[in-house]
Amino acid sequence: MFRSTARMIRLFKVKEKQREIAEIANGRAPVKKQSAGELRLHKDISELNLPQTTTIEFPNGKDELMNFEVSIRPDEGFYRDGTFMFTFQVSPIYPHEAPKVKCKTKVYHPNTALEGNVCLNILREDWKPVLNINTVIYGLHHLFTEPNCEDPLNHDAAAVLRDNPKLFESNVRRAMGGGYLGNTYFSRCT
Repeated sequence: MFRSTARMIRLFKVKEKQREIAEIANGRAPVKKQSAGELRLHKDISELNLPQTTTIEFPNGKDELMNFEVSIRPDEGFYRDGTFMFTFQVSPIYPHEAPKVKCKTKVYHPNTALEGNVCLNILREDWKPVLNINTVIYGLHHLFTEPNCEDPLNHDAAAVLRDNPKLFESNVRRAMGGGYLGNTYFSRCT
């Protein structure tokens, strides 16, 4: 049984190599076979329904879909008129694994660490293959309109939001305007 399986695998590899050689001989570049994750991501991106305040960019071109950037500019809440950039790295086994999302904009936020890690339950324990990129983007957008002090990465910001929302709003505005908030420097994002 094992010997015939190994022979079949070699046969498939030989046929794949022959196809590549034929494509090169005909003046075409060999076609890269897409992973299931790439196919699913392509479908997700073609079906995106982004809020007007959100954009998506592919810095490496549309041929490199697995890494992209999303910009969110909330039009309500504490973070209104700020612009926040996120990087997405999508695994070849997507949707069976959640995308890796980092915030490139340093932000004073209870659910975002100063290093860019994002605390969003659907990126961790609540991820399911039926979820998609659109769901993640809406989840990120929701964090800016409704920050959650119950599940923080930035415990100091969460405590201020919980105990003194007016001071929290002032801190957010100061950080978004650029400069120091305590010992932490924030670049202007408005």
